Amino acid sequence: MIPRRLLFAAATLGLLLLLPANFCFAQEAARTWTDSTGTFKVTAKLISIDDGVAKLEKEDGTTVDVPLSKLSSADRRIAARWKKEAGAANDPPSDAPAGDATGQAAKPGEWPTWRGPNRDGISPETGLLSEWPAEGPPLLWTATGIGTGYGSVAVANGKIYVGGRENGEESLHALDASSGNPLWSTRLGPGSREKGTNGTPTVHDGRVFAMSFEGDLVAADANSGDEIWRKSFARDFGGRMMSGWGYSESPLADGDRLICTPGGDRAMMVALDQATGATLWATPMPPGGTRGKDGAGYSSIAISNAGGVKQYVQLVGRGVIGVSAQGKLLWGYDGVANSTANVPTPIVSGDYVFCSSGYDDGGSALLQIGRGGVRPVYTKRPNEVQNHHGGMILLDGKIYMGHGHNNGLPLCLDMLSGRVLWGPERGAGGGSAALAYADGHLYFRYEDGVMALVEASPQGYRLKGEFRERVRDRAWPQPVIAGKKLYLRDQDTLRCYDIAAK
Repeated sequence: MIPRRLLFAAATLGLLLLLPANFCFAQEAARTWTDSTGTFKVTAKLISIDDGVAKLEKEDGTTVDVPLSKLSSADRRIAARWKKEAGAANDPPSDAPAGDATGQAAKPGEWPTWRGPNRDGISPETGLLSEWPAEGPPLLWTATGIGTGYGSVAVANGKIYVGGRENGEESLHALDASSGNPLWSTRLGPGSREKGTNGTPTVHDGRVFAMSFEGDLVAADANSGDEIWRKSFARDFGGRMMSGWGYSESPLADGDRLICTPGGDRAMMVALDQATGATLWATPMPPGGTRGKDGAGYSSIAISNAGGVKQYVQLVGRGVIGVSAQGKLLWGYDGVANSTANVPTPIVSGDYVFCSSGYDDGGSALLQIGRGGVRPVYTKRPNEVQNHHGGMILLDGKIYMGHGHNNGLPLCLDMLSGRVLWGPERGAGGGSAALAYADGHLYFRYEDGVMALVEASPQGYRLKGEFRERVRDRAWPQPVIAGKKLYLRDQDTLRCYDIAAK
């Protein structure tokens, strides 16, 4: 049942945005604004933000005031970015993200860490193709020489950052974002196993942080590549993985701290000083558990303020945990843990955490977090809803994902009720699907090399275009959308596509 206070909020916003939505503007600033329920829309341009209220101007010159908290999550991000660029005096309300998960406002055209500016798989880019031609969007360039790996890329300050293994070494590479030409490479560590690296670099405040398959964490100068400091998860923290596919985390930059997950009994999660690498705190993990395995999982940390407490939410070997900003273990839930590999980054929204894992042994759950701990709102069996490792997208209360172990069957779920709105559908490609969102569309990347554009609608599955890449290996690296470009990594190769609307 949806709480009465949420129904009241939806009704209030309906009164605010029940306006004609069939206007068309010539100004580039005009766009369609949507409420948090996805029901009410208005086409207008943003002219000011004051005391947490956005003033929107319609074509006929009339204006409407809308609280930022009532806008969709994507629109709140756009409004927050607009406000920062405009130099507005007042900050957005606390429930509207003022910056990205790296602790600073994301610049237009950037994707500075795992799953984008807010670690939710959502790109703020607009003006993108709403349909693809039969051959797919134009290929701008192809870069090679980055080494093997399943990690995705970060894009910041005109550079692309990516890790890869070549000749028994793992390295962090920087490429020119406009051409794909190499700029510099910095050693991460030995690369004798698998196809590492698995993790995506994180760029913040002039530094880039990257991790090797074996858990070598390196901080480097983002411009020159010069090493600043390094840590070994195994040697410095007694770290370990729950199983043998190597560290896959993208470190979280939060203010002047770097938060990461060594997976040790006495240091499941740690906070490091970004400038020096000094340990600020380490969180021990209680032994045992009925599900999963000890050690770190393959997920990355998300920030939550559930229950009014800032905390770091992570999926580890024994399930989902919440750790306070001071390093205290606040709660844990092992209901979705499997004993092979816990992978998807949890979704955080208000007091809720949605989590899932695959291998037909995990399933999904919506958790409500309060000062007293964690309460499961509902659970889903693996045959009902499970995300293998491609990630999940939350848009206006609806969760989109690829469902099934070793499958990316498109599915849409109402987060609060747990009701499946549509799917699972067959989809355009085969195998697991990695997922991103931009400008009203979902980008499904299947492990067989098929890339699909799907309208993000709770009304049903609508395929808007597809194309197939010839890939060397399973196309697991997440798609990246930045600067009206789509970046797809295939082991030693990175391709850049132009997805700007013409």
